[in-house]
Amino acid sequence: MTAIAIQAEVPTIEEFETAGRAFLEANAPKRSVEAFVWGKGTQDVSLFPERTPEEDLVNLEIARTWAQKVYDAGFGWITGPVEYGGRGLTKEHQQAWSALYASFDTPSLSIYGIGLGMVAPTILDHATDEVKEAYLAKMWRGDIVACQLFSEPSSGSDLASLQTRAVRDGDEWVLNGQKVWTSGAQVSDIGEIICRTDPDLPKHRGLTGFVVDMHAPGVEVRPLRQMTGGASFNEVFFTDVRVPDSHRLGDVNGGWTVALTTLMNERAAIGGGGGGVGLPATTRLIESAKATGRNTDPLIRQQLADIVINERVARYTNQRAMAKIAAGELPGPEMSLAKMSLTANMLRTNEVLDAIFGMSLTADTGAWGTFAWTEYLLGVPGMRIAGGSDEVLRNIIGERVLGLPKEPNPA
Repeated sequence: MTAIAIQAEVPTIEEFETAGRAFLEANAPKRSVEAFVWGKGTQDVSLFPERTPEEDLVNLEIARTWAQKVYDAGFGWITGPVEYGGRGLTKEHQQAWSALYASFDTPSLSIYGIGLGMVAPTILDHATDEVKEAYLAKMWRGDIVACQLFSEPSSGSDLASLQTRAVRDGDEWVLNGQKVWTSGAQVSDIGEIICRTDPDLPKHRGLTGFVVDMHAPGVEVRPLRQMTGGASFNEVFFTDVRVPDSHRLGDVNGGWTVALTTLMNERAAIGGGGGGVGLPATTRLIESAKATGRNTDPLIRQQLADIVINERVARYTNQRAMAKIAAGELPGPEMSLAKMSLTANMLRTNEVLDAIFGMSLTADTGAWGTFAWTEYLLGVPGMRIAGGSDEVLRNIIGERVLGLPKEPNPA
């Protein structure tokens, strides 16, 4: 791995912007802002990538080459600790780079979204120095991809009920069990996994987190075909997989704290649009109404207005929460609200699309931009589960934000 050159003095924002602009101008074209025109451009509005395994590998190589170039130039992990491969600069430097970066047409790095948005912060907070030194710089440079291994077939959003076991054997742990709905597992090198290490303790207290090698003997990844036709998720099986104790995250049986760190970062990433998914441009929705002559219908106009208003309010709420994270504070349970706002607006989008297109959503008439919305509609149920189901998030908001009584235990 090529180490980035650490400057002896912190560059000013102006110096940093000048260097960043020079790098981008030498390596990427400026992003052209083109007005959306009905009938032109891509029809794709899918929420999840619908790629073949071969396409996954091609996209990964493109992303990796670009991530390495950005990191080696000193613009990868701008605010990260120097001792683990970061630049050690301020959030103002990061903001300046992000604003500059958005004006250039660069390869997508969404394949690294889960690793950098959810797993890397957890490693930084809870891992041993050995693990931080082994993985953080490589993750930010794009050398390795990470996935999150939480959900199980029998536990759903109730993470604390998981059953994958980790049994200590000297300086190692032996893992057995199954995880499901794991995004990106098919191209991942490491994974953050939560296992049950003491079945006799209350379910929240008998869990431990680990960083597991996804190429280790006993790890099997099987793609899950979605109703959209793609296979963005996987089920992962662990059979006598050995993990060194040095790769443990946090204390033994302290995995619930580790999991909460990841989950809050996950909801921040998804709710803030950092997880590679989000609402399509509202312009396309409005143009859909115009193309079908439904833009004068007062009910449809009201539905479209509701979507725009809720999208703007959610964006402002997210900006406040993301500012808190940028200041070095952990995202709180309020981030559950950001994720719920996203899926609520997706449901509003589904409703207005049904009103605009009717049967054209289920029977392809060949008309441009109509049946294509089917991939979006079929992806929304998955988004209502990803990052915590709507029902679980309502409980979190009610209990931890509003201070309402806890939901009765069905047992």
